Parts: sequence; structure tokens; C-alpha cells
Amino acid sequence: MIKGAIFDMDGTLIDSMPLWEDCGRAFLSARGIAARDDLGETLKSLSMEQTADYLRDAYGISETTAEIIEIINGMAADAYQRTIPLKRDIAAFLERLRQADVRMCVATATDRPLAEAALGRLGLLPYFERIFTCSEVGVGKDRPDIFEQACAVLGTPRSETVVFEDALYAIETARRAGFRIVAIADDSSAGDEARIAALAEQYVHNYKECEVNSL
Repeated sequence: MIKGAIFDMDGTLIDSMPLWEDCGRAFLSARGIAARDDLGETLKSLSMEQTADYLRDAYGISETTAEIIEIINGMAADAYQRTIPLKRDIAAFLERLRQADVRMCVATATDRPLAEAALGRLGLLPYFERIFTCSEVGVGKDRPDIFEQACAVLGTPRSETVVFEDALYAIETARRAGFRIVAIADDSSAGDEARIAALAEQYVHNYKECEVNSL
């Protein structure tokens, strides 16, 4: 049985991935700029700071990185505070882990105010010892820092700590860092299913499929 669990948030705990592409397109549209077809594919692997830097560099946006982050977070805030739903069966699954004394935390590319708003509204905050964000760690999930810091706080060996993720690039990072993987299916990663499945101990479409005792 595992001792620690590190959960991604968007696409793993909550069903929010389409929102970020919509916000990016709306941000550009408000400035009279047409988004490229690959915008969603590009943004899904970036932290908020990386997203802002990308928009500035790729589209010639005049606002500063901090200003872009503030604007996009403001666009997303209402959805996080009011409408974004849980992933299927996640609440019952977290309760199973808690009853098994598995220590848990969150590692997310979303900034803290939005993460706390969504998880608090949906009743998930009590399950987690801490929320780690890429902005606060200082790097995205293309580097292992956020997973390593989360594991250190949990105090569990990497070999007995599972990262729950939906995004291929983050799964690759966590795997290279020595973590076990449960991959959560999400529409945003549909094109990466085969590669994700090859890296994960389990690849599930809902949490009822996850076999905790075999991890």
C-alpha cells in the first residue's frame, strides 16, 4: 500500500482543462489578435508564468508578465469560484486514501488563489496537507522540483509515493524523478494516451477503476 499521494489539480481533481485554452483565446481576442490553432496544446504544459511569457513572446503582447497573469487569473476566477466540477468519483477515492492513512498534497500549475477557491468550494481542502504551486516553487512541471518538494513535506519515500496526473509532460517528469504514476484520462490529453499508459502503473478513466491496494 502506498504511503504518499501527490495530486495534480486541473484535469486530475477537477474538470477544468478546457477553461485555460478559452481564457488564452479570449485574452488575445480582446487585443484584436487571432490565436494560433495550437494554442491549447501549447498552454496545457505551461505554468502561469510560462504562459504569460509565451503570450508576450509569441504574440507581441505589451503587458508585463505579472499583468498578464493577473488578467488571465481574473478571467478564470469566476469559474473556479462557482462552476468547475470535480472529476468523477474523486471525493470517494480521497476518502478511501484518508482512511488508509495515506498522506496527500496537491501540486498544481494553477496559482494558489484559484486552487484554494476551487478545492475549498468543492470540499477537498481537508484531504490535503499542503498545496504546492509552480509559481511559488519557481519552475514548471517540466522540472521535478514541485514533486520533490511535495514528497519532502509528506515525508514518504518516492518508491511509496504516487503522483496522480493527466498531462504527459508532467508524467514524464515525475517518472524520471522516481515516482510511481497513476494517470487520469482527460480529453486534453487524448492524443497522448498510448505514451501515458506506457509510463503509468495504472491508467484510469475514473477513480473507481483505480486499484489502491495494488499500488
